[in-house]
Amino acid sequence: MSPVDDSVKGMAERVKTGQISAQSLVSSCFQYIRQVEPKVHALLAHDEELAMEKARALDRLPLSERRELRLAGIPLVVKDNLVTEDLDTTAGSRILEGFRSPYTASVVKRAEEQGAIVVAKSNLDEFGMGSSTEHSVYGPTMNPWDFSRVPGGSSGGSAAAVAAGMAPLALGSDTGGSIRQPAAFCGIVGIKPTYGRVSRYGLIAYASSLDQVGPLARTVEDTALLLQVISGHDPLDATSAQMPVPDYLAQLDRPLQGLRVGVPREYFGDGIDANVKMVVEDVLERLKQEGVSMVEIDMPHTQYAVAAYYLLAPAEASSNLSRFDGVRYGLRVPAGDLRTLYQRTRAQGMGDEVRRRVLLGTHVLSAGYYDQYYVRAQKVRALIRRDFERAFEQVDLVVTPSAPELPFALGSRADDPMKMYLSDICTVTANLAGLPALSVPAGFESGLPVGIQWIGPAWSEDLLLRVGRMVERVVVRPPWPKL
Repeated sequence: MSPVDDSVKGMAERVKTGQISAQSLVSSCFQYIRQVEPKVHALLAHDEELAMEKARALDRLPLSERRELRLAGIPLVVKDNLVTEDLDTTAGSRILEGFRSPYTASVVKRAEEQGAIVVAKSNLDEFGMGSSTEHSVYGPTMNPWDFSRVPGGSSGGSAAAVAAGMAPLALGSDTGGSIRQPAAFCGIVGIKPTYGRVSRYGLIAYASSLDQVGPLARTVEDTALLLQVISGHDPLDATSAQMPVPDYLAQLDRPLQGLRVGVPREYFGDGIDANVKMVVEDVLERLKQEGVSMVEIDMPHTQYAVAAYYLLAPAEASSNLSRFDGVRYGLRVPAGDLRTLYQRTRAQGMGDEVRRRVLLGTHVLSAGYYDQYYVRAQKVRALIRRDFERAFEQVDLVVTPSAPELPFALGSRADDPMKMYLSDICTVTANLAGLPALSVPAGFESGLPVGIQWIGPAWSEDLLLRVGRMVERVVVRPPWPKL
């Protein structure tokens, strides 16, 4: 049995009061990782002795100091595109193999300052580019509910680790759905905060205007607790907003009378698997019985979202990934001149999907194509944002499936990038509009998890979490997978 089946709040409380030690919690976590990780392959770097040292240091603290720590002794998995001083950071790429950062990402530091203990870095699609965690130089991660299927991506390692019980909490990043889609595929909770709510300092950038860091956990309460810890302004991140952070936990059980939810026709039509649609609609019927009003709405520019996203995100990636040149850090393939050094290093160090997106992004930014593609995509982005603004004049939240399908088979889309890109059809709009979005388990179909996504106005994470809590009350979930 997983050593982290209790709530995060409950485990931390027992560490704070001395009922259990952080050492015993972390040690049992590593014992379970050794048992389960070979089946799931969710993790990359880890240092058990270092984690145990940190646990021992926490146990030596006086109880009065431990009581101030929200995450006292809680094992945490960190997606391997968040830099850490004491563990390698590879972003799932050969070009960063063996790279050790001179500093630690702000979100990781904030979690550690509240008593969390990083037990491992998690596998991911290379540089966050993928929807299945198959595009990693270190091999794919398996879905804990069915090892023949993908866990989603790109934060699939983080999601699979939590679903498998290797850690109660994980950090992921979300550029077009990379927290919410794997959360749905693995039957857990994941939230992409409002752009600017959580610091991006120390996140290896994929698309800077879209990327956000967020938590993954087994319950809404655990998610709210980690979000509370990592949220807030960071002077090291120029895109970090100076907005007050509500007490998410204190508001979780506030009533939701009069809640109006928009149900966009565009997210429940063609392209959505009939079984997924059935599970999500069943949840909506149950919520109606709880007094939630459902309002059919139109979001007409949704049909252009994937096309706009796959122009804008690669364009930003083309710029951001230019720093990986073999000169300053990471892989270097020797050559007689600088241009050849760049070419050889990137050709050998970057995988097919990364090269595909960098080439696409460079093309859409080039002379003669910038206005035709990039500028048009930005205009579509503005129209999608306007769709949400109009929706929120009528309703409080928008609901959609988290993913258009059930977890698909490993390798089934390896030769079909377009079909893989369409996995993001439900999630990319929230990133394009900079809005917060939460995925919560909606139920199961054929033994596989289905997620329901809630999108809210900017800075409405507290409302999203309250709705997620309500969904948990109306959805009966099976036991966690026995691994």
